[in-house]
Amino acid sequence: MSDDVHEIYAIRYGHHSRPASANYIDGDPHNALEPLDFFVWAIKGSSSTIVLDTGFDEAMGKKRQREMIKPVREGLAALGVAADGVKDVIISHLHYDHCGNYDLFPQARYHLQDCEMAYATGRCMCHKALRLPFEADDVVAMVRKVFAGRCAFHDGADEIVPGVTVHHIGGHSKGLQSVRVKTRLGHVVLAADASHLYSHIDGGRVFPLVHNVEEVVEGYEKLKKLASAPRHVVPGHDPQVLTRYPAAKPGLEGWVVRLDAEPKM
Repeated sequence: MSDDVHEIYAIRYGHHSRPASANYIDGDPHNALEPLDFFVWAIKGSSSTIVLDTGFDEAMGKKRQREMIKPVREGLAALGVAADGVKDVIISHLHYDHCGNYDLFPQARYHLQDCEMAYATGRCMCHKALRLPFEADDVVAMVRKVFAGRCAFHDGADEIVPGVTVHHIGGHSKGLQSVRVKTRLGHVVLAADASHLYSHIDGGRVFPLVHNVEEVVEGYEKLKKLASAPRHVVPGHDPQVLTRYPAAKPGLEGWVVRLDAEPKM
């Protein structure tokens, strides 16, 4: 494997059972359940592993009434990744389910967009409707990392290492960024919450927790252009990810799947 080609793994750590109507800004006429799964992602290169997002812990799951399936540390360990050895963590945005477990990676530098930090610490957080998905302790923990020299800020598109780039999408949160990864199959895009579900990006629909609707729908087109093919855009919360992609290895079915593989459509 060349230095700029990576493997990608999705690690499921949480679950939330909810009706389909809760997942779209315009509701949904069906009464069926449409649950969300919660993931973090491991991007494995020839010499190091980058982690995208850090999830939430059991205490936060209870506070937010989300089911903890397995701790993030265990999912990484199943891939042979020691959390305390990770050097780079990309934070897609600062919502509670993407930036918790903030002591899990003591050696890591955290990568986030300038405007996400400004958003999470600025005047918009005076409004309950906008601060709802943020946790003050998570944001404060990130501020402490800034003062400890452990944050790298990005403004738009930027390279983390050869073959891994971040791209500001916005929409769901002001500074949301997705990640483009060069793999053996071409470029795979980890959308994170730029698209929660396949039905969002495929149908042009919008998750109801949103900062800017225009940026969400324009972001769908950007994600498709960044990927080698639209099927290589991976949404951030869709349980179908676990059935479309193969298990990372036997015994990890329904928990850890490999994303640098052709998905079942």
